[in-house]
Amino acid sequence: MTSIAAASPSPSAAPALAIAGLLKTFGAKTAVDRLDLTIRTGELYALLGPNGAGKTTTLRIIAGLLKPDAGAVRVFGVDVLEDPIAAKRIIAWLPDEPMLYDKLTAWEYLEFVAGLWGVDAKTAMARAEELLRMLELWDNRNERTEGFSRGMKQKTALAAALIHEPRLLMLDEPLTGLDAAIARQVKDLLQARARAGCTIILTTHILDVAERMADRIGIIQHGRLLAEGTLAELRQRAGAEHTTLEDVFLKLVAARREEAAESAA
Repeated sequence: MTSIAAASPSPSAAPALAIAGLLKTFGAKTAVDRLDLTIRTGELYALLGPNGAGKTTTLRIIAGLLKPDAGAVRVFGVDVLEDPIAAKRIIAWLPDEPMLYDKLTAWEYLEFVAGLWGVDAKTAMARAEELLRMLELWDNRNERTEGFSRGMKQKTALAAALIHEPRLLMLDEPLTGLDAAIARQVKDLLQARARAGCTIILTTHILDVAERMADRIGIIQHGRLLAEGTLAELRQRAGAEHTTLEDVFLKLVAARREEAAESAA
């Protein structure tokens, strides 16, 4: 199998992610509707929205798993559509359901993934140990993942996503179904990676997680960016009385629904 070697650095002036006019339809349904979105280098960005808003579809397009009908996507200046291999070298994508090779141990799985990325064996072993220790999986490293709980599988998948030290890490509902202790471990690791300069995009329905962790928050609805900014900026837009992100989110989404209903009437 062909290895994916480390990418050469992109221009420092380029944002981590630049999306322009992104369109994706599935038959008569428009999942992403001419979306424009820019995410800065080193941000932890929370992408929020109701079910079916287009969050996962957007992340899949960025990851190169779906081809859009129109629009442009650049990751650190690399055109995802024109040069998908170069883009994938600097991206990691973690879906909401961890996908592992169950007959491999956690250690074997990380070795396998590191090999795909072209990480040399010595570096891969050091990174694997660091990640497994941080996620409290070191004592389980020689166990087959088929016997892991969902939380342990999620942590193993996260370690694999980080093994090649991506510049852009995307996570779709990374805390769903995790108990409080495991969720805390995952959050601590994500914050540590963000502090180290990794750009992180996460989707979540756990709004207090986005409220505590995100540098900026984007809310999309019907495939369009409804609002974006820091929590303070979103509070100002929704009204001073709406103090929590949950209040802000519900207020803005409800207002957009009312506008859409009036336009359709």
